[in-house]
Formats: sequence, C-alpha cells, structure tokens
Amino acid sequence: MKKIIFYLSSCILLLNCSNPSTNTKELVDQNIYDLVIQHGRVINPANQTDAILNIAIQGDTIVAISPEKLQGKQIIDAKNLVVAPGFIDLHSHTPTPLGQYFQLKDGVTTALDLEAGAFPQSGYGQFLKKGAHIHHGASVGYFAIRIKVMEGKDEAYIFSHKGAIHPEIAFTQKATTEQIAAMRQLLHQGLDEGGIGIGLLLDYMDSAVNPEELKMIFEVAAERKAPVCVHIRRGVQGDPAGLEEVIALSESLKAPVHICHLQANAMGKIASWLERIEIANKNGADISVEMYPYTAGSTTISADVFNRDWQTIFGITYEDVQWSDTGEYLTKETWEKYRKEQPTGAIIHHYGKEDWNRIGLKNPTVMIASDAMPVISRDKKVTPRGIGTFSKILAKYVREEKLMTLSEAIGKMSYLPAKRLEEISPVFAKKGRIAVGAHADLTIFDAATIQDHGTYENPYQESSGVEYVFVGGKMVIYKGEVLKDVFMGQHLSLKK
Repeated sequence: MKKIIFYLSSCILLLNCSNPSTNTKELVDQNIYDLVIQHGRVINPANQTDAILNIAIQGDTIVAISPEKLQGKQIIDAKNLVVAPGFIDLHSHTPTPLGQYFQLKDGVTTALDLEAGAFPQSGYGQFLKKGAHIHHGASVGYFAIRIKVMEGKDEAYIFSHKGAIHPEIAFTQKATTEQIAAMRQLLHQGLDEGGIGIGLLLDYMDSAVNPEELKMIFEVAAERKAPVCVHIRRGVQGDPAGLEEVIALSESLKAPVHICHLQANAMGKIASWLERIEIANKNGADISVEMYPYTAGSTTISADVFNRDWQTIFGITYEDVQWSDTGEYLTKETWEKYRKEQPTGAIIHHYGKEDWNRIGLKNPTVMIASDAMPVISRDKKVTPRGIGTFSKILAKYVREEKLMTLSEAIGKMSYLPAKRLEEISPVFAKKGRIAVGAHADLTIFDAATIQDHGTYENPYQESSGVEYVFVGGKMVIYKGEVLKDVFMGQHLSLKK
C-alpha cells in the first residue's frame, strides 16, 4: 500500500497532474485497476511530459500514472507507440455513423461543430440513434435561429435526413429590431441548453447581417463568456476587412472569438493576419484560430460567396472546381447547370497553397481542425479533410517535414482546443490532457507509420497507424480495427 501511495505522489509531482481533481483514497484502496496501458511514450502537452510511463484507468478516468509497473485486469502493451490525449476536432460537419468511423480511425475522440452549430442542440446527434463512437457536440447554431425567426421554420442542423438546408430569405434579408431581439433570446436559450459557444456562418449571411445584429451576437457572447466561432466575411484574396470587423468587436465588448479555417480566409496574407491577431490579443481581444492541412475548400455551390466575383476573390476559375459527388472538374456550362439544378450540392475549390499552410501550422497558437464535410455514404464523395486531417499533420508536417515537434502537434490537436473551451463547457477541463483525474480519452499511434491516404478523387481511404483508441475509458479501436457496437461517445452539448 505504501508503495502505491508513493507512485501516486511521485506522479503528481512529476507530471503536475493537478488540473483535474481525484480522490486519492479511492485509488490506493484498489490493488488492481480496470485497465493498464504500459510501456507507452506518453506525451502530455499540458505540462510538456514526454516519457515512457504506465497509465491506469478506472471506469472512465485516468487514476494513476507511473514509471513503475501497475497492475490491471486488462493490460495493453504500448511499447514503441505514442500515447496521446484523444484528438479534439473543433470543426466537423459530419455527425454521422460513417463520418464518426473515419474520424475515429484518424484518432479523433471528440468531434464538434462550432462553426455552424445546431439549434436545438439535439440536432447535431440526430443521425446517431444507434449510438456514437466518439464524443460530439455543437455551438448554438445562429443560422438555425435566423431561419426560425425570419422564416418560421425549424432547421436544427445544416443537413438532415431530408438533405441540406436551403434558406429562402434567412441568409439574404436584413432583420428588424424586433427580430434581432427575438434572436437574442434564442441565443441565450441555446446557451442555457448547453451550446458550446455561438456558431456564426457570417460569410454565408454577408448581405443580411447588419452592424446592429452583429453587435447583438457579440454582446451575448461577452455576457455569457461564450466564444463566437465565426466564418468571417471573405474579401478579395486575403483582404483583412472581415478580420478587422471581429477584432473591433472582441476588443470593445470583451467577447471571446474563435476564427474558423484561418488560412481559407487569410490566404496569402496569413502571416500578417496572425501578427494582427497577436497585437489584438495584447490590446484586450480574446481571439483563437484554427486551420486544416489541405489546399482546397469545400462548401455548397449556392453559398453566398459564389454570388460575388468569386473567381477574383479566390484567384481561380471553373477548371479549379470539382463537383464533390463525382470528383469531376467543372466548366462554365456544368457550373451553371449544377447551380440551377442542385443548389445544395457540394463543390471542392482548389485555391490554397502549401506555403500558406506551413506558415499557419508553424505558429504555436494555431489549432488543428478538419472542417470535415458531411459523410453520408461512400457513393457520394467529399473532401478528404474529415478522413485524414490529424494523421496528415503527424505524417507530413511532423515526421517528414519536421515543421513542428510531435508534442507541439499533439497540443494543437488536443490540449489547446480543450483549454479554449473549458470556460464555456467545464467538461473540457478533463479532456485534452493525460493526468490523474482526466477523462480516459486516449489515442495510441505509431509515429513511424501513421499516415493519411484519402485523396480528392478517392477520399474514403481510412488513415493507418492509429493502433488503439479509448473513449470514456473503453477501447473502441483495438490493433487498428474499430470494434463493433462499442458506443461510448456522449453528446457533450447536452451534458451539463
């Protein structure tokens, strides 16, 4: 017994495992833990730990971490493997069984849609009736609130079993003062129901949202300390006007802001955008950013940006755009045909540059998020972002290019996202780190072999190299294979 107490005390001193609380007496009264992961290279970016350690799990919680041997009813040998906090994807539009399968194979244990969000919150879990492989949740979807107030319709999420939403006036018509007041009330309601921040598809509503309405959204965010997770207004090839708009509101109202897919808006100006955000944060703003490691965007062909001079904005033409379902590259004729006949269909537009990605990824404050597009069936193609984002970071930018260290990359995919959300959603104070008392959401992978395989032409090639994944303390991937009918994922928006 004294020996176990010593191990636990040493762990707390060595690993600074003081963030999540734990009952030490309960731990030391047990001689054998439910599960022990031994001999793994444990990387905990929360305190810069990188060492060969053993981890004990009891229920859904990490209860001991030690360089010494621990006894368990079940033992997983992680020799030559990396044991990391489960990856947290802040920007995933694919809360479907198949979408979760591919994200799980990519090491994701929590997938959130903070950009679009949902209203009510249950809208983000409507496809997971049988159960969820991984944790999931959403911000309060302002798009849904606007549709409800402006059109009198309930559209809980950006797509349903009937297909993608297609607003009639909600994305184009300005709101009255009375409608803005009604939307304010619904924002509070959504946050009361557990919404993880406020999701604002501002660029999709570019012509509709006036300064009065935008200020209202940021006022609610400031009052509730809820980050506005925003797709900012897009300008021509990195025009920073949209960035300055949200910086001014964050500084003046003290509202937290999270900017989605930074490089997709900043484009070739990403270095100056990051410098501007750093200055703004020093001046009292509270702004965080994310990006994905691909060079193509994806959205619906009827998105508002395509009502503008999109070829100048992106610096591309029709031949740089693919019809997502089939992978075919478009012409002016097929573009106009699909716009008319299938306005909710998705396209992939190739306008990004690898240099932009490298500048953003190298910045220590930038988080990784996939912007995964809806995966409904293998018959309909999508961008590979939701299949390989996290493996691509570890394979290309860590192992091959050495753009960042392994610990830095894992931090961008786990600890930084959790840290950003723990004030609005305290459950995240126990995620994104490996510590006594933290949730046992873990991704165990081979750093020498982990690899993404999905391409734009053939996206549904699952990532390899993730050997074990634990969600809520239960194994959901064993030796690289997803276990059938193991559904440990919780809807975090609804978990108070």
